[in-house]
Amino acid sequence: MTILSVDKDTDALTLTFVAEFAADVDRVWQVWEDPRQLERWWGPPTWPATFTAHELSVGSRSSYYMTGPDGTKAGGWWLVTAVDAPTRLEFDDGFADEHGNPDDSIEPVRAIVTLESVDGKTRMTTLSRFVSVDQLEKMVEMGMQEGMTLAMGQIDAILAE
Repeated sequence: MTILSVDKDTDALTLTFVAEFAADVDRVWQVWEDPRQLERWWGPPTWPATFTAHELSVGSRSSYYMTGPDGTKAGGWWLVTAVDAPTRLEFDDGFADEHGNPDDSIEPVRAIVTLESVDGKTRMTTLSRFVSVDQLEKMVEMGMQEGMTLAMGQIDAILAE
């Protein structure tokens, strides 16, 4: 398993995943930058993602949906807020309705991804920042922690190709 740690910090309103990969930083960046690679791991194995729009530039919006085992679709979007390729990416990650429009009933989560070279490998830290303890707990109840762990567990196979 590539996940080194998962830390839920209710005081800081964060959920942090640290993973390590046997690839250089530029190669790991590609699994974020290339929508075809991203959709192979962004959802857990039973909820694969399909990206209909994706670009890593400040102000760009990515659109995607995940498809469950019974065909149920759950929409999502990103608003990219910072990019320092190939080491840092920040975006707001929210839910979308069946037409891809942002669902304003649920606050988006701020995601900060950093990639760094450590002993010939790449350490990827993905920090999710929430607006409240209630939002953090709701997202954990919805399976975010398990889902992200399973999703990130798919990256090694992509990098090995």
